[in-house]
Amino acid sequence: MPGPALLVADDHPLFRAAVLHVLHERLPQFRTLEAASAATLGAALQEHPEVELVLLDLSMPGARGFSALLHVRGEFPGLPVVVISSNDDPRVIRRAQQFGAAGFIPKSAPAEAMGDAIGKVLEGGSWFPPMAAERSEADAELASRLAQLTPQQFRVLLCLADGLLNKQIAAQLGLAENTVKVHVTAILKKLACYSRTQAAVLVKSLEADNGL
Repeated sequence: MPGPALLVADDHPLFRAAVLHVLHERLPQFRTLEAASAATLGAALQEHPEVELVLLDLSMPGARGFSALLHVRGEFPGLPVVVISSNDDPRVIRRAQQFGAAGFIPKSAPAEAMGDAIGKVLEGGSWFPPMAAERSEADAELASRLAQLTPQQFRVLLCLADGLLNKQIAAQLGLAENTVKVHVTAILKKLACYSRTQAAVLVKSLEADNGL
């Protein structure tokens, strides 16, 4: 099995290159992998169980706000995720923490701070900038409800949020239409939603903060 790896998920090649440079300098014992979208992130994690930490930009193609973070945390609960974002608003930092991130690094942070943060998380700790935002009970409840979904149900939920019909979801995810119907029923029950529209609004709240 290959040696331990770190995965950088960001759709900006120049920023990815800058992060990889920091990782090679500070953590040469790790191999590095890259992903530029939510889909390639998921595929890379399935293909590389040796990944020990994910550095995640929230605004990649295929991600809705915090959806990629929630998806990784749901599918790989033992894998720490450090969010890297250009939006370091205290509420965004607090939400990332409540949705399961082990750390948050503003993109404006110097390379030294980035290296320190990653090292601390790899040791089992966490790293967040000082925050003024209060903990949100609504976000805590939302995270708890979404945590009940299986990874496949989470994928179906994101398709629901895009307004896709069961038939379209089945085609997109390679499932039988009846299987999608069963998933939708389970999703609505777990999220305590009475309609597909209400479930879609719930997903929309994951991207309520602009500039992620």
